[in-house]
Amino acid sequence: MTSEVFTGNFTQQEPIPEAAIEAAVAVMRSGRLHRYNTLPGEKGEVALLEEEFAAVTRAKYALAVASGGYALGCALRALEVQPGEPVLTNAFTLAPVPGAIASVGARPVFVGVTEGLVIDLDDLQVKISESGAKVLMLSHMRGHIADMDALMYICNGAGVAVIEDCAHTMGAAWDGVPSGRHGIIGCYSTQTYKHINSGEGGLLVTDEDEIAARAIMLSGSYMLYPKHTAGPAPEVFEKIKYDTPNVSGRMDHLRAAILRVQLQNLTSQVDNWNARYRMVEEGLADVPGLTRIVRPQQERFVGSSIQFLLLDWPDEKIEAVVAGCGKRGVDLKWFGAAEPVAFTSRYDSWRYADPQPLPDSDRVLRAIVDMRLPLTFSLEDCATLARIIRDEVAAVAECA
Repeated sequence: MTSEVFTGNFTQQEPIPEAAIEAAVAVMRSGRLHRYNTLPGEKGEVALLEEEFAAVTRAKYALAVASGGYALGCALRALEVQPGEPVLTNAFTLAPVPGAIASVGARPVFVGVTEGLVIDLDDLQVKISESGAKVLMLSHMRGHIADMDALMYICNGAGVAVIEDCAHTMGAAWDGVPSGRHGIIGCYSTQTYKHINSGEGGLLVTDEDEIAARAIMLSGSYMLYPKHTAGPAPEVFEKIKYDTPNVSGRMDHLRAAILRVQLQNLTSQVDNWNARYRMVEEGLADVPGLTRIVRPQQERFVGSSIQFLLLDWPDEKIEAVVAGCGKRGVDLKWFGAAEPVAFTSRYDSWRYADPQPLPDSDRVLRAIVDMRLPLTFSLEDCATLARIIRDEVAAVAECA
């Protein structure tokens, strides 16, 4: 066992690019931060971001909003989900996903998780049949993408609309199709710890005319929807404009200006994250008691975090690994803790949802250990992280 200590900061992001800072300063000098405050003939930063994001994701329409969580709630409202209606979602996700379902008065129905950390397709079929749900809010949690061809076959056959939560998969793809483009709506986050950074922010994409129109009206367009150059034609709004409530959640020009520059660099950033992921993944090979997550060949993922499993370990031993790594500067998060810690709550933590026993998923959730991989870490930093984790897992495993 080595005595290495890691001194990096797990919450330190890269600086905002200079070109993005210059674009933001130009917006501030104009004083016109509101997305609809534009000069005649001027699109504005938000509309341009929407056009560019639609192109990147190969979507017909895109909408920029105030947060990823807002995008999720907006998607449910755009699908006209009703109070009391069951909505399926992953048991392994983060609180904003069931929170979005609860925010429209619907009922979260949790679907199990596999050892690959994706939604259990067998349990999905059971839950569709049992609940009668017509919407699945699919979370690509921590960047893990299920077999989307199989999932869509199940959902299309059952008449279930799929909203993809792509907070952790912007820039990812399944078999060449960008994440967010299999379902009827894709939702993304631009919160600081996501793949492009505006502090808070979100994006929504769809190919459906009326859904796009509803989302734009919901976001607070008033009757300024013609300014959405990545939205449907004005006549589409005629059907819905008097019946769609304003639930304001617009993005502003300042955040859009920061994001547009970062979006141009997304592909190279994905490559950088994945190089770091592979360095840690390789360093954790053949550690007794530690299960690495197998990534399917069809998955183009974004390795901005890494997870491993300590399957069937007693809680006190997992806690000892987390504590031992913490003393050496490695910040691990354990999703098996009985009480929520920071963002690591579980489906049984969300007491606004009906109790739903998932014993097979509980075994997996109890074993999940998670680590963020910011791009401020070098490849050598990542090798160091892996060595420390190996040491601590081995030391705890050897204890009687």
